[in-house]
Formats: sequence, C-alpha cells, structure tokens
Amino acid sequence: MREDLTTGSITGTMLRFALPMIAGNLLQQCYNLADTFLVGRFIGSDALAAVGSSYTLMTFLTSILLGLSMGSGAAFSIHFGAREEDRLKSSIFTSFVLILSVTVVLNVLVFALLDPILVVLQIPASLYAMTRDYLWVIFWGISATFLYNFFASLLRALGNSATPLIFLGVSAVLNIVLDVVLIVNANMGVAGAALATVIAQFVSGIGLLVYALLRCPQLRLSRRHLRVTAAGLREIANLSFLTCLQQSVMNFGILAVQGLVNSFGPAVMAAFAAAVKIDSFAYMPVQDFGNAFSTFIAQNYGAGKEERIRRGARSAVLVSFVFCIVVSAVVFILAEPLLHIFIDPAETAITAIGVQYLRIEGAFYCGIGCLFLLYGYFRAVRRPGVSLVLTIVSLGTRVALAFALSAVPWIGVVGIWASVPIGWFLADALGLVLYRRAPLERELANES
Repeated sequence: MREDLTTGSITGTMLRFALPMIAGNLLQQCYNLADTFLVGRFIGSDALAAVGSSYTLMTFLTSILLGLSMGSGAAFSIHFGAREEDRLKSSIFTSFVLILSVTVVLNVLVFALLDPILVVLQIPASLYAMTRDYLWVIFWGISATFLYNFFASLLRALGNSATPLIFLGVSAVLNIVLDVVLIVNANMGVAGAALATVIAQFVSGIGLLVYALLRCPQLRLSRRHLRVTAAGLREIANLSFLTCLQQSVMNFGILAVQGLVNSFGPAVMAAFAAAVKIDSFAYMPVQDFGNAFSTFIAQNYGAGKEERIRRGARSAVLVSFVFCIVVSAVVFILAEPLLHIFIDPAETAITAIGVQYLRIEGAFYCGIGCLFLLYGYFRAVRRPGVSLVLTIVSLGTRVALAFALSAVPWIGVVGIWASVPIGWFLADALGLVLYRRAPLERELANES
C-alpha cells in the first residue's frame, strides 16, 4: 500500500496517491451530509441552522489539529524522501508529544469557554440551547480527531493513502447507521447527531493508531528516538505551527463570516448551512489533490529531484483546472436540486438564498484550486510562512469585503457571497509572483 512518489509516471503517481485521499474526504463529507439531511428532515430547519453554525466552529477547531498534523507530515515526507530513517522516527515522537499537548489544552479551553464562544458567534436566542447541546457532545471527539489526523498524515507521508481511507470508510458507515438509530429511532435530537459523529471518530482514530503500531514495523520507535531535542522541536514547530496557523486563520475567517451570516437571521443561516455542505463537497477533491501534491513535492524535495518537481507542478495545475471547471458547471446548473437534498422544497425563501450563494461562489472554483496547489507547494519546500501569508490575503479580503459590502443596503447578503472568489484570486496572484521570485534551485541549495 506504500507509494514511492519519487519514481514512476508523474501524473499517474500523483493521481494514484490522491484518489484514496479524495475518496476518504468525500466519505467524511458523507457523514457530515448524513447529519445535515437527517437533522433537516427529522428535526427541522432550526436544528439545521444550529448544526450548521456548530459545523463552522468545529471546522475551525479541527483545523488546528489538522494543520499541526499536515505540517508534521511535510517533515515526515522530506525525511522519507531523503531516506533518513532515524530523523524520521525522532520527528514522529516529537510531533506526537507536541500535538497531543495542544489537543489536551484545546479540549479544556473549549469546554471552559463554550458560552462565550456562542455569544461571539451571535447565535439567536431561539437556537442557543440547541446549539449548546450539540457542541457539548461534539467537543468530546476532539481527541479522536487528533488520533485520526496524526496517524493519517504519518501514513500518507510515507506514501500510504489507502489505509486511512479504509478506516474512514468504516467510520462513515457507522456514523450514518448511528444517525438513524439515535436521531430517528431514539429521538435524541441534535445531541444524537453529535454522539453518532463522536463514536464514529473514535472508531477511525483508535483503529488507525492500532494499525500503525501493529502493521507498520518501520514506524516502531527505539529508545533512542524517545526524546525531544531542540533541533527536532524547531523543525517540527516551524512546519507544524505555521501550517496550523495557516489552517486556523483560514477557518477563523470563515468563523467570522459565520457570525455575520447569523446576524441576517435563521433563513440565511439555514441556507448557508446547506450551501456550505454542497460547497465543501464540491471542492474537497481539489483540496485533497493539493495535499497529495504537497506530499509528492516534499518527497522529491527530500530526494533533491528538481526537474521532477517542476514537471509535477505543471501536471498538477492542468489536472486541478480541468476538475474545477467541470465541478463549477455542475454546481451552477444543479444548484437548486442539490439544495433540495437538505432543504424541503416548500422552503422557497431558504432555497433561493442558497442558490444565490452557490451560483456566485461556485462559478469560480478554479481560484481555490490554484490556491490549494500553492499552499501545498510552499509547505513542502519548507516555506509554510508563504502559505500563511496567502491565507491572510485570501481570508482577510473575504472578511473585510463581506462586512463592507453586506452593510450596503442594496447589496446585503450578496456581498458576503461575492467576497469569497475575490479573496481567492488576489491570493493566487500573490502566490504566483512569490513562486516565480524563489526558484526551486535556490530552495534546494539553502536546504543542502
């Protein structure tokens, strides 16, 4: 199941590695979609709005652990590509201790600050209790999120993207079954949806941990690897914390926009909750392809294969753009029937708002496709700070324009939707300028 990304056909190698990652995240979206479908149809539009707001917050919190794991994964890939076994194993231990510590602190903070967080999110009084009940249960799954993302990033860094897919598939099926049992049969409401997700997350996280320990002897650490050195900590911290900050800034911006959306009332909240699910499902494959591209670049960067990196970049751009154009066309044309998966067709006002969002934002997926490739490239060549800058430009523009434009009476909520692609394309322009000003040969020379 392990793929050496430094040899073989470039496009074929990237696609074989990327496809299990794409399938895995589509499965993950499936159990988010299952929550949304069952909550919207069996509990009601208020519950859909409450879960939608909670989803944005959980995405922000998950992004912290995901960013730390992704940053560590870049270090693992570089050491694997350079065939530095001892440095790889030392990095694994250092990274595990670091991210576990962050997970514990994060878990304590979110429980302690739950009510102030809900106030900041401007949750309407009619939805407050329901949102709080959902989040109180869902927060218990943060440690499971850490386990899955850490070991998935580790296995993917070594070229194994298939095993995380298998465990995620089991988890997705379990989540959907538990949704039906707890929401429909046990009538547990939003708390049942949250509990189903938490149980499924623990199954995938613990399962992947056991697999890595029992089935991957090359990952077993000796006593000499079980120490945290200053040099090792600097390497992991530089890649992990900057990538974490990048992911957090990205999702904090989305969280800020969620608060603005909430100020427009339950109808806009419900439309946004459903549309964001479709939106995430639509561009998730190109995001995963960007992460696979990053692993490809990191392994070849460690192996010093400059020409293979350049050819891989050209191939990745072509694949990403073709996919984005097709998906944009599908979302634009089928916006209304897609929304009716989650929203009762009788809710015409909510549907109209959701269609407006998807047709404005979904027409420009090429912008975010390019941005994901830029994020992955700069992270892989040990320049995660550039990815952070691009995220700040993209999200800063989005948040500023969303607040400014939505305050204009004749623009209103449309300004929130239009701000998204504008932010993408400004960040793309800056990223391409920085890419051209820092030749790969210079980066490899600095590394050596």
